[in-house]
Amino acid sequence: MALRIAVIGAGQMGAGIAQVAAQSGHTVLLHDRGDEFIARGIAGIEKNLARAVEKGRLDGAGRDAVLARILRTPTLEKLDCDLAIEAATEALDIKLELFRRLDAVTPANAILASNTSSISITMLGAATERAERVIGMHFMNPVPVMALVEIIRGIATSQATYDFTEKLALEMGKTPVEVRDFPGFVSNRVLMPMINEAIYALFEGVGSVEAIDTVMKLGMNHPMGPLQLADFIGLDTCLAIMEVLHGGFADSKYRPCPLLKQYVAAGWLGKKSGRGFYTYA
Repeated sequence: MALRIAVIGAGQMGAGIAQVAAQSGHTVLLHDRGDEFIARGIAGIEKNLARAVEKGRLDGAGRDAVLARILRTPTLEKLDCDLAIEAATEALDIKLELFRRLDAVTPANAILASNTSSISITMLGAATERAERVIGMHFMNPVPVMALVEIIRGIATSQATYDFTEKLALEMGKTPVEVRDFPGFVSNRVLMPMINEAIYALFEGVGSVEAIDTVMKLGMNHPMGPLQLADFIGLDTCLAIMEVLHGGFADSKYRPCPLLKQYVAAGWLGKKSGRGFYTYA
């Protein structure tokens, strides 16, 4: 059954979620804090679909149908949707405010999901009057390519909400994996300390950026080195996740590397800013 899915945030993750949802036959209400951000997100979707047409995975009519199902939604006055997926910046205060707002502007029976990569679903649910209908739906980047979706229950999330979300992920062609509501879940509890340790290795002069990434690619068979991957994720996002892990577990092994903090303070956020551990044109 075709659903109406609101996607809150038209950045790289939100636009990817919107694309996958529209390709699965659902109507998407794409929202961001300004028209220019929505336009940028849709431009990225158009580029992805054009590439799919070039490779023969989609025809022109199919591309047009996908784009027609994505509706620009500049305001959050009233969202007539079955599901809202929040894909905003990885900051607790922003997400809490969005969940309070979504609770007020969506139908009472709508499910509210978060694409958070580390923040407590229980805490987000507690900001609403429908905690049983709040769930984590953590897609991987890039969303149209990566198969995994971590599905995270808050302490109050109902079985019906989980079943609905799992079924939707399967219909989108994804592989849903249920994980518990702990800081960083599974993916970032394992990945981010590895990236952070790679940054410590650079900070302490153990090896150069290229040396560290080459060791992990050729020695550990990783498709991308941890420092390059950090650039693609965004160093500000990496820092935010490490701070959630450090605060949530109160364990020094999750302490963000000072060099990571310094890069973020300098505005060297990785690929999106043109400079991180590597320089991008």
